[in-house]
Amino acid sequence: MEYVLETNAIGKSYGHFKALSALSMHVPKGSIYGFVGKNGAGKTTLIRLICGLQDPSSGSYTLYGIRNDEKEIISSRRRLGAIVETPSIYMNMTAEENMKQQYRILGIPSLDGIRDTLKLVNLADTGKKKAGNFSLGMRQRLGIALALAGSPDFLILDEPINGLDPQGIIEMRELILKLNREQQITVLISSHILDELSRLATYYGFIDGGRILKEMSAEELEAACRKCVHVTVSDTKVLARVLEHMGVDYEIHSVREADVFAQLHISQLASALDKEHCELISVQERDESLESYYMSLVGGVGTSGRVSGK
Repeated sequence: MEYVLETNAIGKSYGHFKALSALSMHVPKGSIYGFVGKNGAGKTTLIRLICGLQDPSSGSYTLYGIRNDEKEIISSRRRLGAIVETPSIYMNMTAEENMKQQYRILGIPSLDGIRDTLKLVNLADTGKKKAGNFSLGMRQRLGIALALAGSPDFLILDEPINGLDPQGIIEMRELILKLNREQQITVLISSHILDELSRLATYYGFIDGGRILKEMSAEELEAACRKCVHVTVSDTKVLARVLEHMGVDYEIHSVREADVFAQLHISQLASALDKEHCELISVQERDESLESYYMSLVGGVGTSGRVSGK
């Protein structure tokens, strides 16, 4: 498999604090790589290193096969576009003026591609409207347009849907898919909004405490996500006792609802609950979510005190 980005035991320390620790990851060419982790896990720190905004304390990375300590890394970074934390937008300028300024900064002599790029992100008809008057979703799309200046084939987006309303999220999702499928741009998306990420990503890297816990394709994740049975009972405290006795993994959601991660014999469970004067009201099979899978990787604990995902 060909990789756009590879990191080799990369580390970053600030004094005694280790933001990244021996982190190794691999971003396949042509993928939408979902970089999954809670706030503070190290996602933005790694992105800043890859973009050349900071240097690693240890380890190394390659971008298009070029190591970060080689002179040619500057040329490799020209193939990279990124939004780190928030887009760098001039609020007193129009979308077109922002694009012209970005072209000047990058030393791109021809302005011919600006109109097409703005059309791609659905901002071609904003006219003289200043970016300061744009919605958050429009500003995020303008940020992507700026990142696309220079025609990169690798795009890094740091929390691109954070704070967007439902319509803005849909527009951002459609844009990312379009860039990947029609422009063949490899996209790395850093996000803690896992439900939305699961609608986009073709490959995943799970990070916690500055380390990559696991990397896998979307197909591998789908296979790894355990089947679970969602049950509604009259008292989940009783359910917890019964499941503990049965040696079954579970997660309590409320006083009446829980997820059970096992192949259940419903009649056996109903009988055991009945002996404890607890009614089994309903049973529904469903797959474990991306969020649940991530929590199982980092050692998430259900309200029962039993770790799910052992």
